[in-house]
Amino acid sequence: MSTNVLIVGAGPTGLALGIDLARRGVDALVVERAGELFPGSRGKGIQPRTMEVFDDLGVLDAIHAAGGGYPVGMIWQNGQRVGEHRMFDPVEATEDSPYDEPWMVPQWRTQRILFDRLEELGGKVAFGLEAVGLAQDEDGVTVRFAAGGSVRARYVVAADGGRSAVRRALGIGMTGETVDPNPTLVADARITGLDRDNWHIFPPRGEGDGFLAICPLAGTEDFQVTAQFPEGSSVDLSLEGVRKVVAARSHLAPEDVTEVRWASDFRPRAALADRFRDGRVFLAGDAAHIHSPAGGQGLNTSVQDAYNLGWKLGAVLRDGVGEALLETYEEERRPVAADMLGLSTSVHRGEVRRGEATRQLGLGYRESSLTAETRQAPAALRAGDRAPDGTLGGVRLFDAFRGPHWTLLAVGVEAPELPGSVGVVRGPAQESYGAGLFLVRPDGYVGWAGDTADGLPRYLARAGL
Repeated sequence: MSTNVLIVGAGPTGLALGIDLARRGVDALVVERAGELFPGSRGKGIQPRTMEVFDDLGVLDAIHAAGGGYPVGMIWQNGQRVGEHRMFDPVEATEDSPYDEPWMVPQWRTQRILFDRLEELGGKVAFGLEAVGLAQDEDGVTVRFAAGGSVRARYVVAADGGRSAVRRALGIGMTGETVDPNPTLVADARITGLDRDNWHIFPPRGEGDGFLAICPLAGTEDFQVTAQFPEGSSVDLSLEGVRKVVAARSHLAPEDVTEVRWASDFRPRAALADRFRDGRVFLAGDAAHIHSPAGGQGLNTSVQDAYNLGWKLGAVLRDGVGEALLETYEEERRPVAADMLGLSTSVHRGEVRRGEATRQLGLGYRESSLTAETRQAPAALRAGDRAPDGTLGGVRLFDAFRGPHWTLLAVGVEAPELPGSVGVVRGPAQESYGAGLFLVRPDGYVGWAGDTADGLPRYLARAGL
């Protein structure tokens, strides 16, 4: 069997990449070692920037319908409500940033939505295929599976999680630290006796105890139970084990936990792969960076890895752009992942509140070799920044950006003649952009900006346009 791109892992990263390649007409196969999609809620927060990505990938309506906003935290002591705890610094939606706060969707449901979209576009996931080895040559990569057989691909993307078999086969190390040595239980459970209007927080009752938090999972009947244990503890993931910790740390009775649908334990870590590429193999998502879940950065950073890599693979495989474009994946994404790891760790340790930084709208690629800022006096928005939403010439910009194409914004200046593959939107100078020409990449970042079209043809040629 052969394909242009083999994606190892059917988590949010692999599925998002599969969608992006499928809509570009690139032959790709997603393989997953498990027999089904991940069944738990581990990553439940969709940040505003990822909502914008999901808008472009065609799943935003389903994501909105499947989830809800985050509830206000409620602190309990001795069976009494003693005060509210706001999880996030409030931010108001604006015209240029229409998604203001994280949206809660359990990971299993996000994956199902992405899976359905992938199938709608003609993409495929093959379950029960565990990658155990690979071999590269000048023309491609051959990946072997535990059950026998292999797949030949021009490129391989390792999206197979923090214990990535592909990363280990390549011998790529990870550098990092243990964020918290205390093991943590995470479980999806059915619970009676608690309202679904609050995220219920039970502080430690005494020395040596850990916290307990019970969060209603939007769009479901489940609660996510999170409980911390002392270092060296063995965590019981059974129904009786979850009942025991809930009853010991809250006013609930053991029988109030009626069902455990999924459970896991982990020790929060922060680690970054030493490199994101080895020849024709790329690392993305948890295979490239492992986060503490605090602040909801892991899943979001992972989806955006896929979003960055997808258009570049498409340009090389479909449009004949030189392979040098692929070198910019690690150049752009590894620094972002490093910053997000630091942010996740700071949130976990209570050093930073969830707010502007965790929304991920300020991330960009100003220092990338793909970025060209040619204006004499650029305003606040610069090449390399996320292209804001808004209205230009009566056109909503996110509507104009949606799809796998590039878009030129002519804001208060004349637009040059461009290839038909580049969308063009014209209008008067406006607040978010000021005035000038702005060439927006397929992933929604300004690649080139200028006062005039001088230098634009050279940039277009480099991008294969």
